[in-house]
Amino acid sequence: MKTLFSIFLLLVTISCYAQTYESDSYVCPPCGNQCDKLIFNKASNCPHCKMQLIKKSETIKKNHTICFYLQDGVEVLDFAGPMEVFSYAGATIFTVSKTKQPIKAQGVLQITPDYDLKSAPPFDVLAVFGGNAGRAADDPEVIAWIKARQPTTQYYFSICTGAFILGKAGLLDSLTVTTFHDSIDDLKKAVPSATVLPNTRFVDNGTVITTAGISAGIDGALYLVEKFGGRDFAKRVAEYMEYDKWVPEQGLVVSKK
Repeated sequence: MKTLFSIFLLLVTISCYAQTYESDSYVCPPCGNQCDKLIFNKASNCPHCKMQLIKKSETIKKNHTICFYLQDGVEVLDFAGPMEVFSYAGATIFTVSKTKQPIKAQGVLQITPDYDLKSAPPFDVLAVFGGNAGRAADDPEVIAWIKARQPTTQYYFSICTGAFILGKAGLLDSLTVTTFHDSIDDLKKAVPSATVLPNTRFVDNGTVITTAGISAGIDGALYLVEKFGGRDFAKRVAEYMEYDKWVPEQGLVVSKK
């Protein structure tokens, strides 16, 4: 009996140690280097890439995979700003376009998508962006792909005129949304049942989050990080990026899922 009790105490001690170790573990935000796989036991900066370590328990990587759909002509900051936010927050991110052929963002930056429509793996969040958004919104294959992925997509996130892509897929019907300031009236015509708000950095309808133009995508992405990981975590992401323009309450939350 004494031996069994000793074994029980040992197992409890190991279990408590493991839980403490897990809660106190720190990891490097994804930077594409081998240090992404390392685990540290205290808060500091990664000795390899110098990025500030974050608690393993605070990353959103294990819970959210984010698909960035990019069309030829996509606005650079529309996707690059949110990509920086989600990357530091620890999300799994990949890019998709209609084909795997290289595209050019604003006719300047060449991008080779990770996947095409047929090969793209499942994702939790679909993010769509402005900059020649009509190329995707007016493409029946792209819209059919978005609709076909609805059963496994938890959230939709549009930046700038990317809202027109979601609108064409029927995802903005009867919702309150926003878009690029010069495109407010056009979105009202494209989705007559939607209430389209000007002067609003982002609008959350629970599963559909739309943002205003370009830099507003950073605000929307930080809001999503807050939604998934808490405000303190989102604040640390903003501080690391030296983004001092974020005002957490600046958007409109219609419904929070």
